[in-house]
Amino acid sequence: MSPRPVAPVQALILVDLQAAFVTGANPVPQAAPLLERVEDLLARARESGALVVHLQNDGGPGADDEKGTPGWELHLPADTHRGEPVLHKTVDDGFEDSPLEDLLRDAGVQELALCGVMSEMCVRATAASALDLGFRVVLPHDAHATYDIPPAEGISDMVPAATVSRVAEWSLGDEVEIIARAATLDFTKP
Repeated sequence: MSPRPVAPVQALILVDLQAAFVTGANPVPQAAPLLERVEDLLARARESGALVVHLQNDGGPGADDEKGTPGWELHLPADTHRGEPVLHKTVDDGFEDSPLEDLLRDAGVQELALCGVMSEMCVRATAASALDLGFRVVLPHDAHATYDIPPAEGISDMVPAATVSRVAEWSLGDEVEIIARAATLDFTKP
């Protein structure tokens, strides 16, 4: 994790912060502190004039985030007065089959931060694509989360969510900028 000051970013991408995952019957562990940190990031991004993009997963029939159900709703709604886009997706990667890259490039964004859920799935996939596309990516460690991985007989015991999140960060390699605390990240206009 980066011990030095981190340069500001021009965009904040909120990944799948949907009711099913952060406030529903089965939220990710530590959902309340996660939401506090994300709400702070969002307020500071908006205040600075940075681009804010919301990703929303359209889950299939029976999924906790099934499109149109209460669990599918964004916990932190987009600010329509500011023109914050909500991009819908059905795969982990927020760039796949979506206008996200064009939206970022048209706004002049070169540097972005990601927060949200699930660390090893949608957050990681979107971060990896952003890096592949040449964006500078900052990932605040305390602003993304996931679930514990259940035990698998003959394979492993339960893997705690915090470990899963850290492995997801590690798997992104040395190009991503992982910072310990979201509170240390600043934003700027694109």
